Amino acid sequence: MKQIVLAGGCFWGVEAYFSRLKGVNKTRVGYANGKIMNPTYQMVKTGKTEFVEAVEITYNEVEIDLETLFNHLFRIIDPTSFNKQGGDVGSQYRTGIYYEDEKDMEKAIRFITKKQNEYSEPIVLEVKQLQNFYQAEEYHQKYLDKNPTGYCHINLGLLKDDEKK
Repeated sequence: MKQIVLAGGCFWGVEAYFSRLKGVNKTRVGYANGKIMNPTYQMVKTGKTEFVEAVEITYNEVEIDLETLFNHLFRIIDPTSFNKQGGDVGSQYRTGIYYEDEKDMEKAIRFITKKQNEYSEPIVLEVKQLQNFYQAEEYHQKYLDKNPTGYCHINLGLLKDDEKK
């Protein structure tokens, strides 16, 4: 099993999308790469903690590779939008790939460099080493499963039948 942390705006939709994907074994939402210990949602939403809402994804690399995960991230976000996805605005909603393995960083940079050809605006998705990750409060975990009519900027219908678990 491998792990990668991805950010694509509000973590509810990102988690809901990736948790349904074949090859993904586990997801959990949380706060990545901030400057304090044990942040709360109330702290993060101020924008002062430098955290990003993110999803830790545990996946089976035999069933799904990292480039496929990156393709799915780009399917559900606008990588040229700075600190904004859907109706959510603020630095906590920036997009990013947060890696622990240097090889994953190299793959991410190659992927983004190649993808840039498909966009007229610059891709602003950040690629950074994961400094820290704190699990979000329990009510955020699997939020859209618990609240099916909850707000989501991601079209979960973009997941094709043969890609679902």
